[in-house]
Amino acid sequence: MIKRIWLYALCTAVSSVGFLQAEAQTLVYNTQNPPAADKIVATVGDKIVLQSDLENMLVKQKEQYHTLPPEAPCMVLEQMLSQNVLTLQAEKDSLPVSEDEVEQNLEHRVRYFISLYGSQQKMEQVLGMSIYQIKDKYRNDIRDILLAQAMQKKIVDEVKITPTEVEDFFNKIPKDSLPFFKSEVEVGQIVITPKPSEDVVNYIINQLKSYREEALSGKRSFEVLANLYSKDLATGGKILTVDRTQHMFDPQFVAAAFRLKNGEISPVFKSQFGYHIVQMVSREGNIAKVRHILLIPPTTQSDLNRAISSLDTVRDNILNKKLNFGEAASRYSDDDNIQGGTKNTGGMFVMPDGSTFMSMEDLDPGIVLLLDTLKIGEISAPVVYTPNERMPEQKAVRIVYLKSRSKPHQENLQEDYARIQAQALQLKQYKALNNWFDKHIPDFYLKVDPAYTDCEDIHNWVEAAQARRQ
Repeated sequence: MIKRIWLYALCTAVSSVGFLQAEAQTLVYNTQNPPAADKIVATVGDKIVLQSDLENMLVKQKEQYHTLPPEAPCMVLEQMLSQNVLTLQAEKDSLPVSEDEVEQNLEHRVRYFISLYGSQQKMEQVLGMSIYQIKDKYRNDIRDILLAQAMQKKIVDEVKITPTEVEDFFNKIPKDSLPFFKSEVEVGQIVITPKPSEDVVNYIINQLKSYREEALSGKRSFEVLANLYSKDLATGGKILTVDRTQHMFDPQFVAAAFRLKNGEISPVFKSQFGYHIVQMVSREGNIAKVRHILLIPPTTQSDLNRAISSLDTVRDNILNKKLNFGEAASRYSDDDNIQGGTKNTGGMFVMPDGSTFMSMEDLDPGIVLLLDTLKIGEISAPVVYTPNERMPEQKAVRIVYLKSRSKPHQENLQEDYARIQAQALQLKQYKALNNWFDKHIPDFYLKVDPAYTDCEDIHNWVEAAQARRQ
């Protein structure tokens, strides 16, 4: 039954980067390779699941999870039927999903596709559809997912958990299975990156223009110029492989690179790291091999002093309770990079699993040194640091907040209650959702292709639905 928790991923996928990457690849594949034939594999209420829908979802799941279990087709069909039932129930219950919400999600999706292809024109050319056709293609799907999300939220929001249930959940865990935690901390930061003067920026841009002209004229090769002048110490004149389906490069960099043909050199453009020119070495599909020259406007001491003064004011406002740390991070922090940043997480560092607890090994050495000077609840004075060791010219200023610190220990209720409570609540929500499906799916007309009636839960649903109709 717990396998149905995949539905949580499905119902939150509308805003998932990984899901959008897989979806973009599937959309291209389907546009260029339309199915020769299709058939209905399942019907629930007035909603159908096509064989192609099921196969596409399996492609998306594989892109996200890399390997799938043998029973994946059953699990994915279960997901799709479950989502359809949630959508149908949400419509019956008249749960509110506004057209504005649908349009915002469509815009997010389209912007992501444009960032992959480099421009709206290129996207439309590759997909063979206008931006309006793409939106029309997805509008009903987006609305259905949002309705399913709203229904799922209605179900699980009613689930509460008591301290006794948390204790019972913990006591059922075998003692030799309890994890051992090193000393962990919850840490946040607010970052201000000094803004260079217009004169400095213009000087950097003109330098890059002169390098571009040298390369185009053949005076010196791009590789030589990159080796001599690029401030990206990790690459220099080396070839950099860019996969535009992976969300690990600056979108402006990816867009500029994928506009180029082999051998072409881009105009000067700005990324979050500085100013670039890029040369396309070779390209095959979504993979490009490029060289680039990065110049970073130097940070002057007066620039740093202004940033320090600004952060001093922010820190004073937090200490005087004029705003809290999370509000200040959202309003003032520049830490909003492509890897996530802390601006949108209340200023807190967050692990890949969503936890704000981390060991010292997960933090950069500069923060570890600062933590030695802080007590729980304290905020450091502004300090200058280098955000990226590959680019030592780039300086920023930050304040660091120590929210909590634990000693090395085996998981226990006293020190880890919040973590254990979250796990226990999540399990109870999963069970409530699964029970809801078992109870309500038979309320709807259900027909499934015989090839899938051996799937355990689907078999049970079909039998229950048939019994309900008799």
